[in-house]
Amino acid sequence: MNQPIETFKVGNKTVNIFQDEDSESPRTSMDNLGKMICFHRRYNLGDKHDYKSSDYNSYAEMEKAIKKEENAAVILPLYLFDHSGITMRTTSFNDNWDSGQVGFIVVSKEKVREEYSVKRINKKLLEKVTAYLVGEVETYDQYLRGDIYGFKIEDSEENEIDSSWGYYGIESVKQVAKQEAEHIIKAEMA
Repeated sequence: MNQPIETFKVGNKTVNIFQDEDSESPRTSMDNLGKMICFHRRYNLGDKHDYKSSDYNSYAEMEKAIKKEENAAVILPLYLFDHSGITMRTTSFNDNWDSGQVGFIVVSKEKVREEYSVKRINKKLLEKVTAYLVGEVETYDQYLRGDIYGFKIEDSEENEIDSSWGYYGIESVKQVAKQEAEHIIKAEMA
């Protein structure tokens, strides 16, 4: 087991925070609204799809075809920065050497109607869906960067009494671990 990246005390309990090196991709382990259609020579990114980048002369041509094929309500570009690790977002990194567009995240009109229980898709809903897709990309980016953690709680004799894994972001895992340690202490006092 790797070394904790952070350790702190909550009462008489020791909380150890670890990077979760065995986490699953949120594209397979979570229910996603959008479909990530990515193309890269070295990395297997996004969701499985049948599109081939060689069938298109440009990303503009590809976007037009995907919009039509997927009956898109929203389609956003995906950009990858690849330098000592990879990171992804929906806006350009403005770096011609180490970054560029790698695909799209798209959601169909049918899926939006189904997910939000509506017949008509208005501008306000499109803004909400767009923000949600950006959030999906941010979560996937955390996965790509290894920003996923777990914790172990030990008693005063270094016996493990609780653990949990799969938290996105260091602050979220610290908050959950602290609350769990407080819960254990309260249960012991009852």
